Amino acid sequence: MSNILHFAERSLATPLLFSTLGAEAQDELRRGASRHRFAEGGIIQQRGDEARGFWLIEQGSVAVGQFLPDGEFRATAVLGVGDSLGEIAMFAHRPRVVDAVARMPSELAFIRADRFEDLLARDPGEMRSLLGTLSAQLQDMIDLVAGIRQGSARRRIAGLLANFAGASTSPVAVAITQQELGELLGLSRATVNSALRELEAAGCVSRSYGRIVIDRPEGLTMLSLAD
Repeated sequence: MSNILHFAERSLATPLLFSTLGAEAQDELRRGASRHRFAEGGIIQQRGDEARGFWLIEQGSVAVGQFLPDGEFRATAVLGVGDSLGEIAMFAHRPRVVDAVARMPSELAFIRADRFEDLLARDPGEMRSLLGTLSAQLQDMIDLVAGIRQGSARRRIAGLLANFAGASTSPVAVAITQQELGELLGLSRATVNSALRELEAAGCVSRSYGRIVIDRPEGLTMLSLAD
């Protein structure tokens, strides 16, 4: 997995598409982007919206997931500064398939599809890089989904937290609540709390309000592989 990780805000270790572009291409797209501010809980995009471009997070943090029929939001990923979202729907010329909500006051840049497609047409090398990243994302997602759907709650949570830490061998602070962890894994908050107590007793994590410190990433990796 990639070392690209926003320790305080992000739940994915794989690189997202915008980060794959070269520095000059990124700067060009940023210069022509429009900026939008969202309050905590603000809706950035909704399932079914037309994908006329994609978003780049410049400040704050965004939860990606889906609103349930009762209005509850169920998160599937947490993204942070420098991450992008919405590119796949844009590439496919299809409506959005996920909702996105600001987890805190956030500022995002909106990059239009026509400007992005123009850049790729001028530089086929950037397209090859994007295809490589898409392939890596798909493989890592298959591995992650297969792993977190197996075993006990403790094993699944250990695997997800190890994914947060990526290649780091030092303590990593992750700004995420037990409710959000449960949403990412399809577990109840009580189940998450019980599993975290076990991981804390093993010396792998420590907890504080709205934050989990991964004290021993290598220990979490070992527990995620245990029966």
